[in-house]
Amino acid sequence: MSQLSASRLFAIVSGTIIAGATGYALYFDYQRRHSPQFRKQLKRNLKKQKALETAAHEEAKQARLAEVGEYLTMELMKEPIPQDSSDRQDSFKTNVEEGEMLAKMPGNELESALKFYRALAVYPSPAELLGIYQRSIPEAVYEYIVLMIAILPPTNVSSFLSGTSPGSAAAAAAAVAAGHTNSEAVGIDE
Repeated sequence: MSQLSASRLFAIVSGTIIAGATGYALYFDYQRRHSPQFRKQLKRNLKKQKALETAAHEEAKQARLAEVGEYLTMELMKEPIPQDSSDRQDSFKTNVEEGEMLAKMPGNELESALKFYRALAVYPSPAELLGIYQRSIPEAVYEYIVLMIAILPPTNVSSFLSGTSPGSAAAAAAAVAAGHTNSEAVGIDE
């Protein structure tokens, strides 16, 4: 007897919930179609929600930018970029190898990007190297590299970022700093 009444109680509760949800959906649809104030309120609520999402997105972007900038500054103070020619070659090779190893392990994107940034800072043709990075390393690591360049451009990168030689790297740095994705940064259609 108790099992029969339990299943009957479940059916009644389920039916009530379904009837309530259907009734609310019908009321909502009727109000949406016939009440101008209801439509205006829906639009206001949608605008508020979009504004809150935009503000949260901007705040997260600024926090990420501050985090990357602080990390980059601290790491460069610990270990500055070498200025000697032979040290630069060794530094390039070492940093690229370490960056590749770190890029393969999830969760090390920032450390990997720092290694690639150091290699970029000592490379004689940074625009070419940035193009290689874009094709060969994960997108998250590449975006960190471009953020680092936007925050603190190395001396060899400053010339093409200032616009003296056009290239996709300058557009990528500006677009990623503005919050676009990797493909948007270089104008690739998806």
